[in-house]
Amino acid sequence: GGAEHKLDIAELGIVLLLFLVGLELHPARLWRLRRDILGFGTTQVVLCGPVLAAMIWIATGFSWGAALALGLPLALSSTAQVLPMLRSSGRLNTPYGERAFSMLLFQDLSIVPLITIIAALSRAPTDPTAPPGWLLGVYSLAAVAGLVLVGRFLVNPLFRLIGRLGERELFVAAGLFTVLGAAAIMESLHLSAALGAFVAGVMLADSPYRHELEADIEPFRSILLGLFFMAVGMMLDLGAIAARPLFVIGMAIAVVAIKAGLIAGIARLFGSTARQAIGLGLLLSQGGEFGFVLFARAQSAQLIAPEAASLFGAIVTLSMATTPFLMMVARRYVRPTAPAEEREGPEAAEHTSVIIVGYGRFGQTVAQMLAAMGVTIILIDSNAAQIDRSIRYGAKVYFGDGRRVDLLRQAGAEEARAIIFCIDDTELGPDQLAPVLEAFPQVAILARVYDRRHLIALNACDLRGTVREVFESAVLLARNALGVLGFKEDEIGRTEAEYRRRDCAWLDQQVATGDLKAGRDGMFRHDAEREVGP
Repeated sequence: GGAEHKLDIAELGIVLLLFLVGLELHPARLWRLRRDILGFGTTQVVLCGPVLAAMIWIATGFSWGAALALGLPLALSSTAQVLPMLRSSGRLNTPYGERAFSMLLFQDLSIVPLITIIAALSRAPTDPTAPPGWLLGVYSLAAVAGLVLVGRFLVNPLFRLIGRLGERELFVAAGLFTVLGAAAIMESLHLSAALGAFVAGVMLADSPYRHELEADIEPFRSILLGLFFMAVGMMLDLGAIAARPLFVIGMAIAVVAIKAGLIAGIARLFGSTARQAIGLGLLLSQGGEFGFVLFARAQSAQLIAPEAASLFGAIVTLSMATTPFLMMVARRYVRPTAPAEEREGPEAAEHTSVIIVGYGRFGQTVAQMLAAMGVTIILIDSNAAQIDRSIRYGAKVYFGDGRRVDLLRQAGAEEARAIIFCIDDTELGPDQLAPVLEAFPQVAILARVYDRRHLIALNACDLRGTVREVFESAVLLARNALGVLGFKEDEIGRTEAEYRRRDCAWLDQQVATGDLKAGRDGMFRHDAEREVGP
């Protein structure tokens, strides 16, 4: 039972994965995907399950109860395998990725009815502690509603408090506590722990602390998911495979082929292009990790023999092993005719996204002017009080230190067109900016700098724009003053242009030599011979 025990620990990986997925889904987005989740997802589970059960019934001659108990779980695909593939290829938020995700989400929800079906078919003496199936359904709805309320009224205020304290370790602990708490509540009600974590994620999807949470929980997820796949491998009953190798390989191929065909057909019906449909079919053709859970249930319900459970466990594992190869084939032959995932030009605000770090008085002005041109703006600020104020004005602000590469990545820096640092901080030195420039070479980076000295320090970095924070306002105030003193508009304009020209030349000299004293004579003074009358 060593491997089964490891699987229990490793299932935490799936729990964290679904939490992170929930974080990316605002309730509004879930509502937008409702047709895919309910329509596409239901059709897939309701079609694939019975077809696979019939195939098993014909191929093995098991009783129909056993065939159902094995066939229905095979209709589920592997969330733990597919989601990281979609995330790493950056396709989770494309129509293709959303469709795959909707189906996986529905499959995760359908675990409750599947457990109920297996319990209904059960030949084992009934367990007095387990609730009947209809009650499980009621529990599910009540638990989800309860988690929603807890998230709204308890968890969000809690994170606001921790955000004010600014302790990163406390943040990690609170994040993990939220996930595991939600999972434990669902587990105690005999429901899917992963579903609980998913709901907890959705609850926090709207909160400004979402990116910080993602950045903090991601490392735990990768370790535990790795463990999960290791445990799945260790559970392979090599004896069972050795006894019937052709059966296992044949069944795995049959499962993959039937699911790929059915899913591609359903995707076509739901309006995917042929290319997308084939891609979805291949992507979701494997058996899933919840198969192991349901086979174990079926075994304890005395529907299938332990040998059958380990044999079909091996079939699921083998089908999971085929997915990466199938995806390689799909990429080669199902070549997109258009450039990958068509991106519209800059005029499509969807992709013209800009990350603004620091949302004080400086960042607010920058953000408002960009927003006026329809640019999508993501704001990051480490001041919790500032965030609360900004949210009142309908701005989407995230909590965290925007100089951290992992946080910028969570906020979508890879897709952003520009990152603008508006923090009033001379700490923003080359050692902070260099990792950001290296991580996102295609992004234009602009910064607010404190003074000439700060500007010279940042000269080593390849920034696309820098502005000294009080330079422009001082020039404007001087213009106003000259106007009040009665100078003519065109003279004021000439003086300003000359001042700017000289200041630039002086700055160039200072930057070139790295010496503030260079080009001192470039300072702008009033020349006696160039009399300027009022």
